[in-house]
Amino acid sequence: MFGILGIVVSLVLLIALAYRGWNVIIIAPICAIVGLMFGGLDAPVIATYTQVFMPALGNYLIKFFPLFLLGAVFGKLMDDSGCARTIAHKIVEWTGKERAVIAIILACGVLTYGGVSLFVVAFAVFPVAIQMFREGNLPKRLIPAAIALGSFTFTMSALPGSPAIQNAIPMPYFHTDAFAAPGLGLIAGLLMFGCGSAWLMMRARRARIAGEGYGDDGPFATAATPSPAPVGDMPSFAVAIIPVVLVLVLNFVFSKYVIPSLDTDYLALPKYGKTTVSAVAGTWAIILAMLISCAVLIGLTWKRFANVRQSLTDGALGSMLPILNVGSEVAYGAVIASLASFLIIRDWLMSLTDNPVIGLAIVVNVLAGITGSASGGMSIALQAVGQTYLDLAQAANISPQILHRVAALASGGLDALPHNGAVITLLAICGLNHKQSYFDIFMVAVAFPLMAMIVVIVLDGMFGTF
Repeated sequence: MFGILGIVVSLVLLIALAYRGWNVIIIAPICAIVGLMFGGLDAPVIATYTQVFMPALGNYLIKFFPLFLLGAVFGKLMDDSGCARTIAHKIVEWTGKERAVIAIILACGVLTYGGVSLFVVAFAVFPVAIQMFREGNLPKRLIPAAIALGSFTFTMSALPGSPAIQNAIPMPYFHTDAFAAPGLGLIAGLLMFGCGSAWLMMRARRARIAGEGYGDDGPFATAATPSPAPVGDMPSFAVAIIPVVLVLVLNFVFSKYVIPSLDTDYLALPKYGKTTVSAVAGTWAIILAMLISCAVLIGLTWKRFANVRQSLTDGALGSMLPILNVGSEVAYGAVIASLASFLIIRDWLMSLTDNPVIGLAIVVNVLAGITGSASGGMSIALQAVGQTYLDLAQAANISPQILHRVAALASGGLDALPHNGAVITLLAICGLNHKQSYFDIFMVAVAFPLMAMIVVIVLDGMFGTF
């Protein structure tokens, strides 16, 4: 019991320090040591750091660094070329300013589904949102929830083919690709989008009835944000949307047709990790799709870059901190998972149900909520119980595709609690605080995604995986 208390104290410390702005790269190993201390230091600290923490961090980098790198570079290129702003402006033009909430959600959704990172999307769309919400006299406190709904809900964990890292992490564990359980994923995505949009429009309507306007007063009246470029200075919509569509189309073609047709028997050799093409095909497909899309994007918008080399450099450097943050959380989880007391917690969570799909949903959700990170929590969970649940699913003749989809959906539930890094960053970009905006973020990024995950599990139990 003392060891379990140590894990709890360690996690609370990690959450509290992260919430207060401490860098997780620094605090993750410190909090892991706290867990060791409560466990009676049954494992030497320095050996645990070099032989458990660092290898776990390194293994995460080995698996997912190319995805973080290419995602950050692609997002930076979309931003610097003006393509991201063009897409946002065009969607606003189509929907009309009177539907500001829907326009912002769709703009964020299109960009993130096409591979643009959340933070690039937030900076690109926020200036547009300010203008639309002010002209529509809608409360600016709803802007973060609208961006959150479009950026880290249905496009992150539900829609088939999404290049989001949360949709890529389950692939090597379950030998699936980004299009796993497409029907169920689409249903989950529509539920998140529909319920979240209805909620925000209802909240906007009630605010209008109550006489609440945009709100240009108080300490959070303005936010430090780049001004949007004039529409005339941006590429056309046809040019801007091509790289986004290419990411999705090429990902599908490579994962379903090109890579499976290749002669990959060499992967069984020790030199290549004694693996199979099914374990790496999903990752390969996303890498190739992003590479080609980046090249096409540069080719189409070459003259619009101030300095292509600088954009590539900034994108590459921008990928370092996110992957090291998540990798440190995963490494922290590996240390905690190595403790004897963690086995008690893991076994208790797994004992709650004999259904591997439900069990996986519980474990991933709990760890994502504890770490405040969808990708970090899911990585920790899959490292600890992924193979176990895959074996149980195969024994029960359950498709690995539903494990992939449920793991992704579960990572996007409790992760968006107040200490989540994306939530904190989004509020900072919008110049608002938790008191003003978090309730609506909770509804669209926690409550409705959890509901969608439950619906998917129920539908899979009734009709099977589709």
